[in-house]
Amino acid sequence: MKLSFLGAAQMVTGSNYLLNTKEHNIVIDCGMFQGNQETEKLNYREFPFDPASIDILILTHAHIDHSGRIPKMVKEGFRGKIISTKATFDLCGVMLLDSAKIQENDAQWENKKRERRGEPEIEPLYTIDDAEHSLKYFEPQLYEQKIDINGEISMKFKDAGHILGSSILELWVTEDEKTTKLVFSGDLGMPNRPIIRDPQYVDEADYLVIESTYGDTDHPPMKESAEKLIEIINKTAKRGGTVLIPSFAVGRTQELIYQLNKYYEYNDIKLEMEIPIYIDSPMATNATEVFQNNSGTFDQETQDLILKGDNPFLFKNLHYVRTVEESMALNDADFPKVIISASGMATAGRIRHHLKHNLWDPKNSLIFVGYQAEGSLGRILLDGVKKVKLLGEEIHVGLEIYDLEGFSAHADRKFMLDWIDKIEKKPRKVFIVHGEKETAEEFSRQIEDRFGLQTIIPKLGNCYRIARDSIEVEKGISIEPAILKEEIAKELQNVYEQFNSLMSRSNGLFDEDLLEKDYDLLKNRLLELQNQLMDLNMLIGK
Repeated sequence: MKLSFLGAAQMVTGSNYLLNTKEHNIVIDCGMFQGNQETEKLNYREFPFDPASIDILILTHAHIDHSGRIPKMVKEGFRGKIISTKATFDLCGVMLLDSAKIQENDAQWENKKRERRGEPEIEPLYTIDDAEHSLKYFEPQLYEQKIDINGEISMKFKDAGHILGSSILELWVTEDEKTTKLVFSGDLGMPNRPIIRDPQYVDEADYLVIESTYGDTDHPPMKESAEKLIEIINKTAKRGGTVLIPSFAVGRTQELIYQLNKYYEYNDIKLEMEIPIYIDSPMATNATEVFQNNSGTFDQETQDLILKGDNPFLFKNLHYVRTVEESMALNDADFPKVIISASGMATAGRIRHHLKHNLWDPKNSLIFVGYQAEGSLGRILLDGVKKVKLLGEEIHVGLEIYDLEGFSAHADRKFMLDWIDKIEKKPRKVFIVHGEKETAEEFSRQIEDRFGLQTIIPKLGNCYRIARDSIEVEKGISIEPAILKEEIAKELQNVYEQFNSLMSRSNGLFDEDLLEKDYDLLKNRLLELQNQLMDLNMLIGK
C-alpha cells in the first residue's frame, strides 16, 4: 500500500491523506488549506487524484481543516462512503454549510472587484447546494465498532477527546496474507476536560501518524486557566470594560460556556457582577444545539450535571446573538460584558468588528484561549503589536491581552508522550504531522530519545510505500512539481518584496522589536522556500 501526505505536513495545511491498496483508494480527512492568502489558493487546485476513483473517505472530526474540502471532492465526482461518528456528521451539517456560505460570499465580493477591472468572474470553491449534497454520502458509525470493508480493510474509531465526535482511527490493511495496522491520532485532546470524554489509548500499531501542534509545550492545568478567566472578567467588569474572547465556534466556545455556567450558577455572585455573556457567532449557536443533541457522548461529570436538571449551555446571564443587528448593537452598549465570538485566531468573522471597536480602550481585555497560528491577527497581537489595520482603519492597541493556554483542545507534549507510552506494541515508524516545523522537529527528538522509535516528518506531497516489515520513500505522486516550483518561485519573489517594504512600515505601526521579528520570520520563510525548490529540482531532475 502507499500512503501520501496531501496535507497536515505543516500547520498551515488542511489534513488530508491518500491510502492506495491493491483493491481500494481511501482518503482520510479532506481539510481546507489555511494559514494565509497564498496558502489558501491551494484549495482551488485540482485534487492530485480522481475523486471518482475514491471508494471511501474517513473523517476523524468536523473541524474545517479536516473536513472543509469534502463538498469540493463530491462536486468533482466522489460517490463513495464518508465514514465518521454521528456527532461529526451532525457538526458537519453546520460547519460545511457555513463554509459554503463563506465561499459564496467571498466569490461574490471578488467578482465585484473583477467586474470593475474588466476581468472574468470566478466560481466559489463550492456552494451551499454542494455542501448539502455532500452530506448525503455520510454513513455515521459508533466508537469501538470494528467495521469490515470488503475483507481487505477494517477500521475502528476511538474517542480522541478533542471536540465532540472526534476520533482516533485504527486501520487494518491485509495484503498478501499479511495484515498491517496503521493508527492516525487525528487531533488528540487533553484529559480531564469538561463535556467530552478523555482521549482513549490504542494497544498496538505498526505505523503511527500523530499530530504535533503542541509537541514542544506543556499546558498549565485547566483549573488554573478557568480561575484566571473569571479573575480577568471580574477585574475588567469593575472598571466598566468589555472582555473579548476570540473562540473557535465548535468545542472551545462550548467549554467556555460550561466553565461560566459552573461559576455563575453555583456561586453566590453579587447582582452587579452577573455581567451579560454574549455568544456572538451563529455557527457557535448552531453547534451548541448539536452538542445538546449528542449528550450521550459527554463525560460522566457532564451527564451527572444534566441528570440533576442543569443544562450547562443555558444560564441566566448567557445570551446567544444571531442577527447582524444584534451583533452591531453590542459595540454601542456602554456597560460591562463578555463577547465570545469567532474566529478563534481573529482572522475573520464578527470578532474583527468587535476588535475594531474595542482594541483601543484600556478598560477592555482580550483573552486568547486557543492556538494562534503564525501570521494570524491573534499571533500578531500576542507578539505585542502597537497598532493594527482592521476593516480599513488603523487601530491603536490599548487593552490588556491574555493567553490562557490551559483551554487548548490539543494535547500537549507531556500527554502525547504518555499516550505513545501506553501503546504496548510500539510502531516501527512514527509520522509526525500537523505542527509548525520547529515544533515537529522538537517532538521528533523527544519521541526518539524517550522510546528509541524512528520518526519521519513528511513534507507536503511525500509518498511512502508501506509493508508490514518495511517502508520505502517514493516520488511524491500527490504533487505537480512544475506547478509547485512556479508557485514557490512566486512566493520567493513575494518574500523579497516584503523585505524591501519593511522599512517603509516603521512609521509607528510596529515597534522595533516586532520589526526585527518580521525580518526573522521572512528570512526563515526564505530559507524554507529555497530548500523546497531544491527538493523539487531533485524530484523533476532539473
